[in-house]
Amino acid sequence: MIRILSLLLACILLCPLHVLAWSNSGHRMVGDIAQRHLTPAASAQVAVLLQGEPEPSLAGVASWADALRKSNPESYKKTERWHYINFPAGTCAYRPQRDCPDGNCVAGQIERQRAILGDRAQPLQARREALKFLVHFVGDVHQPLHASNRKDKGGNDFQISLRTDLQPEAYAQKNYVDGVMGTNLHSIWDYYILASEGLSTPRYADRLSTLPWPPKLPSKSTNPADWASESCKLIDSQHLYPKSHKMDSRYLDAQRPLAERQLRIAAKRLADLLNATLTD
Repeated sequence: MIRILSLLLACILLCPLHVLAWSNSGHRMVGDIAQRHLTPAASAQVAVLLQGEPEPSLAGVASWADALRKSNPESYKKTERWHYINFPAGTCAYRPQRDCPDGNCVAGQIERQRAILGDRAQPLQARREALKFLVHFVGDVHQPLHASNRKDKGGNDFQISLRTDLQPEAYAQKNYVDGVMGTNLHSIWDYYILASEGLSTPRYADRLSTLPWPPKLPSKSTNPADWASESCKLIDSQHLYPKSHKMDSRYLDAQRPLAERQLRIAAKRLADLLNATLTD
């Protein structure tokens, strides 16, 4: 067992960090649920903006900002900083110049991309990309480890040995040995908490959509910086960091209701943002 754990740790340290949020499935659910609550006018605008996309829906473009890593590495390098925000240790209070210089954080980019989307004088392509960024970033800001005040790169440096029957995503397959997955806390929140429920993405979105709407919000704020602060506070208040670096399904099951709640809140706020921006 010691040898296995040593091999897993070596694999982790040699592998590049993946700072996705909610994985493709989680982002699709945010987009899917949000689209069900668009006004007719906003829905029509979305259809115009996404015309020609391989899957012209909010769910279909929800992971576009992450997919740039492979499809357009240069563009992804320029936008990678937009997916998260780092707070200083011990605080979740937002200070723009300190936490988001020049708007280069997830909260700043939600504001910037919304302004582009709402400006009808902007080229269609610019507004289309702004919409795709918004769908993704509103999901990102509600993943607590994308708004962290720990010095471990949003949980990427907090190593986890997860005993699970769930097959990992392809890029991480080499870290899965004898039923133990060498991973990190960020990936636990990106992928394993939701994937371990065992539902397809459409069925999962359907199930979450049967819950009362709207979900209860922590606040009525429409400021993305407040959303980031709310997510940051969950790290301690909901005990996201386990006491041990060894984990099994009990942690996943215990944290899943919070993850599902965050998805629904993200969907609600995304729908409200698009309705306000795209409805005359």
